[in-house]
Amino acid sequence: MTAHRLICDIQGLQLFQLPVLTDNYIYILHDRPSHQTVVIDPAEAEPVIEFLETRGWTVDAIWNTHHHGDHVGGNRILQEKYACAIYGSEFDKDRIPGITQTVKDQDEFLLGTWRVDVMETPGHTLGHCVYHIPAADILFCGDTLFALGCGRLFEGTADQMWNSLAKIRSLPGTTRVCCAHEYTLSNARYAQSLPSYALGLLNYIAELQSLRSRGVPTVPTQLAAEIAYNPFLQADQTPMREAIGLASNPAAQVFAWLRTGKDSFKG
Repeated sequence: MTAHRLICDIQGLQLFQLPVLTDNYIYILHDRPSHQTVVIDPAEAEPVIEFLETRGWTVDAIWNTHHHGDHVGGNRILQEKYACAIYGSEFDKDRIPGITQTVKDQDEFLLGTWRVDVMETPGHTLGHCVYHIPAADILFCGDTLFALGCGRLFEGTADQMWNSLAKIRSLPGTTRVCCAHEYTLSNARYAQSLPSYALGLLNYIAELQSLRSRGVPTVPTQLAAEIAYNPFLQADQTPMREAIGLASNPAAQVFAWLRTGKDSFKG
């Protein structure tokens, strides 16, 4: 059975993480009071089914952040087995398999008694969205924000991605950032290659390397750590702008410089 771990249990809201494929994470939420179970970005169905069957749970809903195959690959099988709802962006209504409920920016819905907020975060794809549970400090951000990184710009522009990251950055620093891939050490090498701009970065990277050496996921990470150390969240900050010689450029241009650098980084 695929290894999994319980990340947190907040007043009966349990969050589990399943590593799948090469570097993907599927997240499962189970709300004990309402007996509802949600799967976020199921790359594949079989590990989810194995996990659920050991507990006697079913799937009530799938939340998709975007349409890429390594996020929706398990949709059809899970829907056929559990007759579950599938949430996804209105923009992606023709691209997400089995979608039954479209969402848009600032939509709200409930998981049990927990309010879930939707934010549109175009950039990686044009239809990318994220799901935030404010009272639990949990954010499912798909491929928009990673630990020390961010998603590639496959469809959107640098301006769009920067605005999306700024939205996420405005959330409380205590927010658990549940991103969908284990890209942290690669991102750390790029961050370390940039001119120094944040005290403590090397110590933080050492902590992350220690986790991976023991086979422990580096995510979820905490948003406060990303604000402090993630170069892609620093595009409007003076130390970063001055360090890379773009002190007078708009933040979106600074972000574009950073993202282009990561795309070609060979370290």
